[in-house]
Amino acid sequence: MIYFDPNSSKPKYQQLIDGIIDGINSGLLEHGKQLPSINKVASEFNMARMTVTKAYDDLREKGLISSHHGKGFYVSSTNTKNALRVFILMDALTPYKEILYESIIQNLGEDVSHNLFFHYHDMELFEELITNNLGKYNHYIILPHFNISVARIVSKIPKDKLLVLDINIKEFSDDYSILFQNFESNIYQGLSTSLEKVKKYQQINLVLSSKSFQYTPDGIIQGFTKFCTVNDLEFDIIPDLDDDYELQVNQAYIVFREYDLIKMINWTTKNKLKVGKDVGIISYDDTPLKEIIAEGISVISNDFKKMGQRAAQMIINREKGRESNEFYFIDRGSL
Repeated sequence: MIYFDPNSSKPKYQQLIDGIIDGINSGLLEHGKQLPSINKVASEFNMARMTVTKAYDDLREKGLISSHHGKGFYVSSTNTKNALRVFILMDALTPYKEILYESIIQNLGEDVSHNLFFHYHDMELFEELITNNLGKYNHYIILPHFNISVARIVSKIPKDKLLVLDINIKEFSDDYSILFQNFESNIYQGLSTSLEKVKKYQQINLVLSSKSFQYTPDGIIQGFTKFCTVNDLEFDIIPDLDDDYELQVNQAYIVFREYDLIKMINWTTKNKLKVGKDVGIISYDDTPLKEIIAEGISVISNDFKKMGQRAAQMIINREKGRESNEFYFIDRGSL
């Protein structure tokens, strides 16, 4: 039932978990069957007692085994298909996060149970949701969209059950699972790809959305500022596109919210201006709407379907490490 492959890259505790799950699936471990004690497994397979304890704790959180004081561990459920319970914490369900969320769930498989929560950039709520759900799930996907450190809060989650997504928590070591967007590099490289088109405008503006749930990472502002400075471009950073703000002809704008994008399209239509000629528009984060509105909007975007696929893969395979997800620039003629 329990077998360890010395050549496998999979940790011993995970091999132990998989071996017991295989035993349940094959019928060798029936409901109520007693498992070898922690001390026996540790001694027989030359493992640290803590490693065996970790594996048994994981199986207990999955609901597959239970402990009886003074008697040991027993198989409490043979339903291994629903053993993976996932906690997902996002800031808000923006259009691109909906694509990301759906990709994660689709690639985790139908038998995985999950719950989705939102923190809306409220640090107290963020910490409360994490603290109140510790021990209730066997994997946690956290999107910590804050421009201040959240390492203290997120580190409450055991690293072997944690996937940090979208944001790079730099305080964490490479034995955490982190799949992130390199915001500074992405916007710099994306704008560099379209430099000649940007140069035809008198000024380029980065439109933030500080009054909404749209989060703007510091890296985007840094990458945008660096691009404009290196290329000697006139630029401005606009906190919000208020209703009384008038767009300027012969200027280009980078926007995040689809609400702001639609507002800009309506303004150009009303004033009989041509997008891509009189006013330039780049939108950050691609969505299906941007393929068709105003004959297409140019985008700088992370590949959120691939991010969801990779996130699911890292969870299923219990992969560790820090990696940036792919991004792309699509020129649809709006710049």
